Amino acid sequence: MSGRLVVVGTPIGNLGDLSPRAVDALTAADVIACEDTRRTGRLLVAAGIERTDLVVANDHTEAKVAGRLVERARSGAVVALVTDAGMPGVSDPGNDVVAAFVDAGLGVEVVPGPTAVTTALAASGLPTGRFVFEGFLPRKGAGRTERLAAVAAEPRTVVLYEAPHRAERTIADLAEVCGDDRPVTVARELTKLHEEWFRGDLAGAADWLAAEPKGEFVIVLGGAAPPPEITDDELRDALDEEVAAGATTRDAVAAVVARYGVAKRRVYDLAIS
Repeated sequence: MSGRLVVVGTPIGNLGDLSPRAVDALTAADVIACEDTRRTGRLLVAAGIERTDLVVANDHTEAKVAGRLVERARSGAVVALVTDAGMPGVSDPGNDVVAAFVDAGLGVEVVPGPTAVTTALAASGLPTGRFVFEGFLPRKGAGRTERLAAVAAEPRTVVLYEAPHRAERTIADLAEVCGDDRPVTVARELTKLHEEWFRGDLAGAADWLAAEPKGEFVIVLGGAAPPPEITDDELRDALDEEVAAGATTRDAVAAVVARYGVAKRRVYDLAIS
């Protein structure tokens, strides 16, 4: 194949997780776009790969260098894209570079690798059939409040990332909006020497974090319980309240449907009966 982009997943901690295909891709690359040349340089040395041309493509620079990388690929260069750990673009830089190659009509190949999302999810003990990845929550303000509320109401398992110095606060905020008894698994330093797990509820996780364990965290939060089923008697009482307040049958039905989110036909049949 001619010039193209190869997105390469790299280990999230244990260097033994670097796949043979990833080694081949990095060895064959003419240029490697990376977050930190020092981190990637050490990875290349550990894998026995002769150091090649490294270009910094981090949160601050990737939008600027994306065009230059596209031009190099148009000239026939194979560009590899890595981050410090895991899959580029998944709560890491990389989206701008990939989008630039797609817009330019150039090939984009992916060499799959480890991700903290699925690693934590697989060992969480929580439902994995359907899940939501939220990445890092906003640090403050209305954005954080709104996201916490959405997470609290989400019926699917939710996976979050958190930095060492913010993990305790995030668990406390989750307990406030979800309740202390919401099930949670917290993973620390995945695949590294000091990997550690907490499995229990948010109250227990808060106590565990109070001991100030260090490292990068992945939080796997159990989904919200479904709301209790509304009975016909409750719907009739609600209809009676609306009618007593002066609403027509039609308006009373509309109000009750909007309030409880139930089927209109069900409420209408109760109204006319």
